[in-house]
Amino acid sequence: MNAVIEAAFNRAGAVILTLLVLSGLGLASYIEIPKEAAPDVDIPVTYVSVTYEGISPEDSERLLVKPLEKHLRAVEGLDSMSSVASEGYGAVTLEFAAGEDIDLLIADVRQAVDEAKPDLPAEADDSKVTEVSLSLFPILTAALYGPVSEREMVTAARDIKDKLEALPGVLEVEIGGDREEVLEILLDASAIEAYGLDPSAVIRLVSG
Repeated sequence: MNAVIEAAFNRAGAVILTLLVLSGLGLASYIEIPKEAAPDVDIPVTYVSVTYEGISPEDSERLLVKPLEKHLRAVEGLDSMSSVASEGYGAVTLEFAAGEDIDLLIADVRQAVDEAKPDLPAEADDSKVTEVSLSLFPILTAALYGPVSEREMVTAARDIKDKLEALPGVLEVEIGGDREEVLEILLDASAIEAYGLDPSAVIRLVSG
């Protein structure tokens, strides 16, 4: 061992040159290796969604999400499960261990969804099973909540959306649960007749 160390000291120039060459080759190899800023992650994820027009978020959770969760929880290889319930809509996201066969998992998920069908309302649309690529997921998901009205919350969300989309590198920002306001006017036929108004003229006035 001492002889090796002594030889290295005696040929210090050659040793340093060799180290520099090896470091240069390593750096060149690293530069040449293809790299992705956001490489695909091979984690199987599926998304199960179902719609039932007109029901509240609470009913959506009770009538749509809970029955789906009950059957999907039994799918083999399930790593984690998350759900969302909104007006007329429910969805369950399933994440499996990396390396699992996505085709087999999709088949198992579809079977579980079929088994859950008798527990779902007959008026609900058929559940949809979708394979998800994590490379297509948003980089950031944020939730807004607070003791304010829905109109104020949506206004704040739209303001944040505009500011985020103005940032460099942000392609698009989407708002979930953003409903367009609808104004419903019920005309009193007797009042219309008493004032001699034309219903179509009232409609034009409101629309304009």
